[in-house]
Amino acid sequence: MLKVACTMKPLKFVDAHIHLSDEEYTEKVEEIILDAKNSNVVALVSNSMNLETSIKSLELAERYNRMVYAALGIHPWNVNTLTEEELQQTTELIMKQRWNKAIVAIGEVGLDCKYEKIWEKQLKVFDEMLRLAEKLSLPIIVHSRGTTPQIVDMLPSYNLKKILLHWFSNPISILPKVIERGYYISEGPPAAYSNGIREVVKKVPLTNLLTETDGPVRYFKSPFNGKMTTPAFISTVVGAIAEIKRISVEEAADRIARNFEEFFGVKINSRGGDA
Repeated sequence: MLKVACTMKPLKFVDAHIHLSDEEYTEKVEEIILDAKNSNVVALVSNSMNLETSIKSLELAERYNRMVYAALGIHPWNVNTLTEEELQQTTELIMKQRWNKAIVAIGEVGLDCKYEKIWEKQLKVFDEMLRLAEKLSLPIIVHSRGTTPQIVDMLPSYNLKKILLHWFSNPISILPKVIERGYYISEGPPAAYSNGIREVVKKVPLTNLLTETDGPVRYFKSPFNGKMTTPAFISTVVGAIAEIKRISVEEAADRIARNFEEFFGVKINSRGGDA
């Protein structure tokens, strides 16, 4: 009698938003990549904050081909010290690398209510990043702390390929509009313990969800307890999403991996790294 071995499809996890080019990770990148591979995280998007981290994100994406991808741009937190020269150089870098398959998005860009004193400058830089994404047909990864309604009102003015609202938390009342427009939402470790984030996950269709860590941000609630944030946290995030959605972890992981491919326009390698 022929015996057929039962083979379970391996889980594939993705981290759509990590600041791998952050200086806190500088001496730990090899460790983080190994940790990711050992945790079945097969693709990461290194989000940038300024010109320096954009260059580093690009270098990391080229070093860890088809495991790490790059999102380049100017974060609103960096607008205060941003010079016209740096803005121009960042734009020129992105334009020069426009055909580089390692670049999958413009990010992290957006607006932040904490920096109201430089609001006009934030708007100017965000507009330039959005126009760049429009021109190059690249997805955008948006920071929207305290500014989500304003940003959602702005976005239809641009012809944008795809939009990811990273770490969406509120207002929940705007979610129907976000979902109707086909925007994506990414959530991270707080999905395991934050009632507010869990409510967002509950309301957003699985087809619009991505997972992230936003490392090196640290999370001080169980089960993370102040540990250095690494892609290994993603399995817990997917587990939380599966619990909220009342589906299997395998189904949640598979759908989120496909969302990653559809949003960023890449085909992820099930083992991570070079095929």
